[in-house]
Amino acid sequence: MHGIPFLAPCPPLSPPAFLLRPPPALRRLDARLLGALHARGAHPRATAAVRVLSHAGEHGALWLAAHLAAAAVDRPRRSAWLRGAALTAAAQAASVGVKHLVRRPRPTAVEARVPVLAGHSFPSSHAASSAAAAVAAGVLLPAAGAVAAPVAVAMCLSRVVAGVHYPTDVAAGALLGAAVTGLGARGLRGPRGRGRG
Repeated sequence: MHGIPFLAPCPPLSPPAFLLRPPPALRRLDARLLGALHARGAHPRATAAVRVLSHAGEHGALWLAAHLAAAAVDRPRRSAWLRGAALTAAAQAASVGVKHLVRRPRPTAVEARVPVLAGHSFPSSHAASSAAAAVAAGVLLPAAGAVAAPVAVAMCLSRVVAGVHYPTDVAAGALLGAAVTGLGARGLRGPRGRGRG
């Protein structure tokens, strides 16, 4: 009798080299932008705003609450708003997965103005959930997207002003969130989820 051959173990996943070690020019630009934006948060009112945004965006809480509230009041689009909430949660989860894969340390050259739940920086989960939710809102209802977009931008910028993310962390998180919603946008445009009606 022939034994059943064992499958060779798969090598562990590893991110592209440029994510682990970005080019020097990009690292320098990242550091300069971080320093410039972080300096904008020195005023007590700016610090307070950054803290409010950071707490509201933890785990995508603000965006999930907004989509669930919209589902409660906008009955014709209820299922689509719920799908928007699910896509926001998916973007949040995806960003956490990438964080554990890349394991980029958070900035140390500036003082963090808010507490963080984990030591990994790339990509920003706040940016991922913000972009996902804002894109979903815009697809569902342009007026809602017009409100969500500036809040999402403020949320993204606040993470750099707070000193807990590099600009590239935020940019990558926003792209990831937009991509997740883009992949699920068909469900948002269904019979009960048309943005215009």
